[in-house]
Amino acid sequence: MFTLKKTNTLKRLFRPLTLSLCCALPLSAQAHFQMLYTPELLRDKGGEISFKLPFTHPAASGHVMNVAKPQAFYVIKKGKQTDLINTISNIEWASSVDKGLAYQADVTLRGLGDYVFIVQPSPYFEKEEDIYIQQLTKTIVNVGNLPTDWNQDFGLTAEIVPLTKPYAIYEGGIFSAVVKSNGQPVPFAAIEVEFMNYTPDMQSNAFAKTPTMTPPADVFVTQTIYADANGTFHFSLLKAGQWGFAALGVGEQKTYKGKELSQDAVIWVQATKLP
Repeated sequence: MFTLKKTNTLKRLFRPLTLSLCCALPLSAQAHFQMLYTPELLRDKGGEISFKLPFTHPAASGHVMNVAKPQAFYVIKKGKQTDLINTISNIEWASSVDKGLAYQADVTLRGLGDYVFIVQPSPYFEKEEDIYIQQLTKTIVNVGNLPTDWNQDFGLTAEIVPLTKPYAIYEGGIFSAVVKSNGQPVPFAAIEVEFMNYTPDMQSNAFAKTPTMTPPADVFVTQTIYADANGTFHFSLLKAGQWGFAALGVGEQKTYKGKELSQDAVIWVQATKLP
C-alpha cells in the first residue's frame, strides 16, 4: 500500500472527476502533454529533421495551450551536448477545437547513433488547477540502427530513463523505464499514458481530422499507471504509433511565482507493426 504525497499530483489526477461532478458532464480525462514530435524515431540515414512542439492533448486533438518560448532545447549524442535553442521558431498549431502558439525546430542529423533531444519548456499556468506545469520532454531518434545513448541517465530534475529502446518496439511489445529526479529513482510515481491518436500533419501544423482509433470509453483516452518502489514501470504498446508517458510532479522544484509547480518528466516512444 502507498499514498500520494504531492498535492499538485493529486490535483491533476482528480481534476477531470471534479469537473464531471460539478458540471454534470461525462468524464473525459485528457492529460497535458508537451509534444516533441517527428514522424519516425528510427532512420536509415541522417539529414534534415523537423520537430513540432505544441503543448496540447494529443489523444483527443484537444485544447492547444499558449506557452512562452522554451527555456532550453538541446541534443545529446555520444555524451556530447549541443545547444539547439536557436533552431526554434514560432508556429500556430491547430487541433479539432482551437489553435494556439506552438514551436518548430529544424535540425540536421550527422552520423550514426542515438540523438537524445530534450526540451525544457517555460512553465505554463493552468487556471483550472491553479498550478504551473513544466514538462521536461525527451524524444530519442536513432540513425543507422546503431544504439548509443538511449538508456543514459542525464541527471535531469525530472526524467524517464528507458530500459527498452524507445524506437525499436514491436506493436504489442513492452516499454519499460525508470522515473528519476536528479539521478535518483522516484518510488510510486504517477504516470499518465496517451496514444498519439490524431496523426500530426507536418505541413499544415495540425492534427489529422480523424482519429487512428476510437476508444471504447473516455477512461481509455488517458490511462494512469504507477511506478513500483524502485521507480520502474512497464506498459504494453498495443497499437503501432507513438505513445507519450508523463510522470507527474517528480521534479525537485515545487513552486513557481508563488504557485505550486508540477515539474513532470515526459518521454515519447514508437511502436512498429510486425512485418
